[in-house]
Amino acid sequence: MNRGSPWIRDLTLGLRFAVTGGRPGWTRTALTALGVGLGVAMLLFAASVPGLLQTRDDRAIARAVSLDEAQRSSSSFLFNRTSTLYRGDTVNGLVIRPDGGDAPAPAGLTELPAPGEMAVSPALAELLDSPGGSLLKDRLPYKVGATIGKEGLTGRAELLYYAGSPVSLETGAEGRADHYGDASPGDPLNAVLLLIVVMICVALILPVAVFIATAVRFGGEQRDRRLAALRLVGADQAMTRRIAAGESLGGALLGLATGAALFAWLRQLAGSVTVWDVNAFPSDIVPSLWLTVLILIAVPASAIGVTLSALRRVSIEPLGVVRDAAPRRRRLWWRLLLPAVGVALLLPQSGSIGMEETGIATYQIAAGAMLVLIGTTSLLPWLVEAVVGRLRGGPVAWQLAVRRLQLSSGTAARAVSGIVVAAAGAIALQMLLTAVQDDFMRPTGMDSARAQLETRVPAKNGTLARGMIDEYARTKGVLGVVGFIEAGVERPGPQRAGEDFIPTTQLTVGDCPSLQELAKISSCRDGDVFIVRTPKGEGPPDDYLAKTARAGAQVNLHPEQWSQGRTTRPAPALWRVPESARTVDSRPDPMGDLAFGIMATPSAIDVKALMSPEARTMIKLDPAVPDAAEYARNTAAAIDPLTSVNTLQNFERDSQYSSVRTGLFVGATATMLLIAASMLVSTLEQLRDRKRLLSVLVAFGTRRATLSWSVLWQTAVPIVLGLTLATGGGVGLGLVLLRMVDKQVEDWWAFLPVNAVGAALILLVTLLSLPVLWRLMRPDGLRTE
Repeated sequence: MNRGSPWIRDLTLGLRFAVTGGRPGWTRTALTALGVGLGVAMLLFAASVPGLLQTRDDRAIARAVSLDEAQRSSSSFLFNRTSTLYRGDTVNGLVIRPDGGDAPAPAGLTELPAPGEMAVSPALAELLDSPGGSLLKDRLPYKVGATIGKEGLTGRAELLYYAGSPVSLETGAEGRADHYGDASPGDPLNAVLLLIVVMICVALILPVAVFIATAVRFGGEQRDRRLAALRLVGADQAMTRRIAAGESLGGALLGLATGAALFAWLRQLAGSVTVWDVNAFPSDIVPSLWLTVLILIAVPASAIGVTLSALRRVSIEPLGVVRDAAPRRRRLWWRLLLPAVGVALLLPQSGSIGMEETGIATYQIAAGAMLVLIGTTSLLPWLVEAVVGRLRGGPVAWQLAVRRLQLSSGTAARAVSGIVVAAAGAIALQMLLTAVQDDFMRPTGMDSARAQLETRVPAKNGTLARGMIDEYARTKGVLGVVGFIEAGVERPGPQRAGEDFIPTTQLTVGDCPSLQELAKISSCRDGDVFIVRTPKGEGPPDDYLAKTARAGAQVNLHPEQWSQGRTTRPAPALWRVPESARTVDSRPDPMGDLAFGIMATPSAIDVKALMSPEARTMIKLDPAVPDAAEYARNTAAAIDPLTSVNTLQNFERDSQYSSVRTGLFVGATATMLLIAASMLVSTLEQLRDRKRLLSVLVAFGTRRATLSWSVLWQTAVPIVLGLTLATGGGVGLGLVLLRMVDKQVEDWWAFLPVNAVGAALILLVTLLSLPVLWRLMRPDGLRTE
């Protein structure tokens, strides 16, 4: 008989034990399969992320309008990209006007929408048909026609439309194109963001691996008693270990099947669930092939390895005797060695990661961080054993809990090891994010206290522009409007010798309150004109400004025009700046911009003479009106569907940093849900193993409330010690990471929110386990076979 036969025979026997043995055996295997399945489902989702992101990027590129200016032809089209916010959600659109009958349709459509019609995404169609979408429906002045197909959307919940322009776009188009699919390559992630991404992967995936390793050891006490019976009928120690490995292998294989089923079920819900603004089509969530193969191999292999490692400390003898093979204290040295090696791997990277670099030692950093986190959680069993061994006295519930922990501290430590890893990683990440966030945030110069919205729209003439400003002032929820008309003017006459171009300047027309928001004007009345200069270095120099903007000078209100790659020079229209014009200094407007040149009140100039003016408004909203911003956006759309509406914000976050941060929140949410589920399964498994003991205690008069409190203490003591350990390990890892990016600690209390979440999870799991605990205390738990 070859050497492999005993292994095959005993593993097969263990597999049979995993699916036999009556209800206790099935229950044990079901809990193991559920625990492993939860972890496997999480790993499969993680393995789907690279493909999902690539698919989203490919679709975004496929529908992107060409960046190259096309020549007019039967296949070209004019376009304007639009975007609006509706109650916090972004609605993107593309308004198209074809030049001929061969203009291509974007991805997801078979033909371009007709003038005055729009094709919408399914999510946008659903929103427009709902009562909550009535304000948005008023904003989009198009008739809904076709529905955009999946190949033209990045996610099932994306709000997108393509509209056919009912009017010509010759004078107001953003550009002309003849195909889609062009996209400028994105900037590579800088080294700091790469470090954050690596830490996110380590901090979110490692707890899942720890939980899977814990789940394959469910039902250890019952397994040991059964193996003792096998010793009685002649099995030796090696055989019992192989049978135990086979039983764990059976649970792991069932866990793989359970995880695959959970993954298939949960991916169907992905399209209807949006987490931190991220959603996807179920068909896009496909695990990477090589990662799936790795999971299929690693999970059963880890089940066998963990079981054999656990049995090294256990001696299983005949007659049902199960005892520790070596009743010595847990060794500390190797538990300290792991984080020490991890830190040794990370410290050489100190000061080497900056905003200018685009590469890091990915594998070295990932290995170092994993060793620190694994070392932190490996210290937990030693710490629990050392602490509970010294506890004495207290109420009955406390004594029951302490005695149980003293007898099996390893089981209690394993139950919370996943949350220790997650908490330590989250604390380190929080310290890193807090320290570097200012590098990815820049002040915009805007003042959101003075205004909340800014609009810009071209107008055919100054009269129409003035009417647009009045429309905003009459809108529901608008407290005040800073409105003015901007146009370019130039010095009359041809280009002179030595000039590269004819000097131009800015002409701003508005009422006195609006102009006083743009310049330091002490007194103003209708009919006044001002020459506005900017601080040195922040605008045109005074000598250049004087070529056009000075008292008594003539300016041409019809400067050279540029449109669609062509320049035209209309007939001049001259206007003289009054001699009474006063010189004033510019003042940052609510958008943070500095006006310059000539400012005039309405009666000082005939605004009808202005060519291609732009009406700008800065709107202050009434916080007491819930949809004030939506009413203002509707007014903007009624004036012109292509009106640009911007939200004022004091700070702007880097888009790449925002994407990474969103990914962290999505992953952290999923990991916390997994941890909560895993802790519940682990708690239920421990209660099931103690079913008979609980029934005996109740039969001897122990109050149910006392037993309930004892279960709470048994969970609370390890988690308090675990969170304490996680705080130390997380802060230590965070300090090392900060040395790598050459930053100082910004918040020493970053661990408090993480610990609060951990404590809340413990309380939730305990409350959910109480009904099962009360059921296990019934007298029928005394029955045995």
